[in-house]
Amino acid sequence: MRTLTKLLEKQLYLYPVVLVFLITAASCRSKRIDVSKIPTDTDTKGSINISVDETFKPVIDEQIKVFESTYPKAHINVEYKPEADCFRDLDSAGTRMIIVTREPDSLEKVYYHDKLQYNLTYGIVARDAIAVIVNRNNPDSVFSREDLRKILDGSSEKKYQVVFDGLKATGTVRYAIDSILNGKKFDTSVVKAVDNSQEVINYVAANTNAIGMVGVSWIGNPEDPEQVKMLEKVNIAMIKCEICLEEEKNICLKPTQRFILSRQYPLTRGLYYIVKENYTGLGRGLAEFMWQDKGQLIFKRAYLAPVHLPFIIRKTKINK
Repeated sequence: MRTLTKLLEKQLYLYPVVLVFLITAASCRSKRIDVSKIPTDTDTKGSINISVDETFKPVIDEQIKVFESTYPKAHINVEYKPEADCFRDLDSAGTRMIIVTREPDSLEKVYYHDKLQYNLTYGIVARDAIAVIVNRNNPDSVFSREDLRKILDGSSEKKYQVVFDGLKATGTVRYAIDSILNGKKFDTSVVKAVDNSQEVINYVAANTNAIGMVGVSWIGNPEDPEQVKMLEKVNIAMIKCEICLEEEKNICLKPTQRFILSRQYPLTRGLYYIVKENYTGLGRGLAEFMWQDKGQLIFKRAYLAPVHLPFIIRKTKINK
């Protein structure tokens, strides 16, 4: 009888242990690991897709070229497209990073956090400018922001055709609406859309009454042989400074690094990365590369204004 009692006590002691084991095993089976969600990339190796505002193509091509040569196991698949399409791509599972002219707004941050469970990583890595280009036979090559506003809304006495790399979705178009027209609409009779920045330059070169707006990285590098050839076809217009001292209030400037960085050239904007990763992946690796010295030097050589690299302007006196 004692033996039977001890045996029953032993079995009752083992029942909770066995029950916990069975529950744990069932839980593990119900929560099988989704292999497709395991990261296959790090900050220096792997393959990802990114979308980039087309106005930044020359400088981002160079950034990716140097990044991939620095990290041979990294591969960046890049598509250049209008800014609004870049943001739409960020909503898809296949796109990890976008490079555009603005940071995400508060509603976009909430959306990606609540719906897609991503905390977006973003930041500015350089300052860019909108270069206004004119045909070499055009007698006008100096404008103020107000002049451009009147041309765009159709109230100017001078009738020009303004050419953009698209009418609805590009970063350049958005900048013109927000920062030149102050939210108002174009006069559609004076605005023309072409497919990309290169076609903007080609159209202005072929039409005397055309004015084009392109990112400065397409036209502002005097050390790039291709861009030097472009400058044989068009001129970069000068824009009136809006924040210069009283004695310099009528000064007009071209979009050089110095005037972009100081914002004395009025048509400037940021170059931002937005990364959709919850771990340190290749998107963050490329963003960090652009942020650090090597990437900043690439922006500097492209005649954009790097924002994380010391940029010293010294006054000098030249003795004749």
